[in-house]
Amino acid sequence: YPSEFLTQKITEDNQIPLHVNVSASLQYIAGLKGNALIEFFHSNIAEVENEELRHLTWSSVLFYKTPDVEAMACVLLSTKAIYFLLDDSLIRAHEHQSDFWTQENSDCENSSFHLSCYFVLKLNDLQSVNVGLFDQYFRITGPSADHIVTCLTRDSYNTHTFIQQLMAVLSLLARTPSPEPVDKDFYSEFGNKNTGKMDNYELIHSSRVKFIYPNEEEIGDLAFLVAEKMDGLTNLQSLNILLYVLAFQVNHVEGSASSCSLLQPKTLILTSSDLFLFDEDYISYPLPEFAKEPPKKDKYQLADGRRIRDLDRVLMGYQTYPQALTFVFDDVQNQDLMQNLALDHFGE
Repeated sequence: YPSEFLTQKITEDNQIPLHVNVSASLQYIAGLKGNALIEFFHSNIAEVENEELRHLTWSSVLFYKTPDVEAMACVLLSTKAIYFLLDDSLIRAHEHQSDFWTQENSDCENSSFHLSCYFVLKLNDLQSVNVGLFDQYFRITGPSADHIVTCLTRDSYNTHTFIQQLMAVLSLLARTPSPEPVDKDFYSEFGNKNTGKMDNYELIHSSRVKFIYPNEEEIGDLAFLVAEKMDGLTNLQSLNILLYVLAFQVNHVEGSASSCSLLQPKTLILTSSDLFLFDEDYISYPLPEFAKEPPKKDKYQLADGRRIRDLDRVLMGYQTYPQALTFVFDDVQNQDLMQNLALDHFGE
């Protein structure tokens, strides 16, 4: 340890997404390559001597206690824990909420670099992992509200890779094996006999950590919700969700020295007739076991919706990933032009 392949893989993964501005400390980490990155992990982050770094990814994260603060983090997976190295500039603005993040006094002499803000979830405390729709994000749940983190990868490949690496690391944990399961038929295994409702698909790992994947009903519920927002749509059967993707809405802020762009996280849903933007709660659902009451906000809140027939043109930027799309709609809102062309309009 580490093998040449692992060192190369971790180096390749150590890239901050292009659309994100981060503090100098995270920029420093992103500049580390090869063995320097491994040595940085062992000298600054690892909590025990025989700990091995297995995977690194950059992702936006949300914490259960601060659901409105989306922060960029360098996520490190080792054989003992998951480490979230957080952007201290953003965290400082929310210090009153962040008592569960570890913050150290940054007045360090003799050091040009100091990591001031991070969060650790030990693998022994891990209870379940919820994978979001179409692998756009995943939520890691531990024993309390302090130990719930959602990683908004916005990328199915990154989600899949992290889950694979996490399962591999969990297989190394020495936990007492679960009792042998009693053979069950399909319906008692996945269904609730009282309601007839199918539960989400669960995979219980040998380490007794649950990996929970959404079932088809979640898409059905989402389609029903979308149908409610569409005027005059009565036939739910004909409604197909063609695309579900976590994106950003770009708001240009004028008036500053240089007009900057604010990125607002949105869930984009495309149907055969409409384009919707939703504000989605990625951290509160499904409810953790210790939750005493439902969250204050619904899981999906409609932010904007437009008919495809009103779409005038789509402008594409030429920059590299992530791609920017501009949808230009006609000014006529909620106005069906065909209805206004009465026959007598073309009269004598």
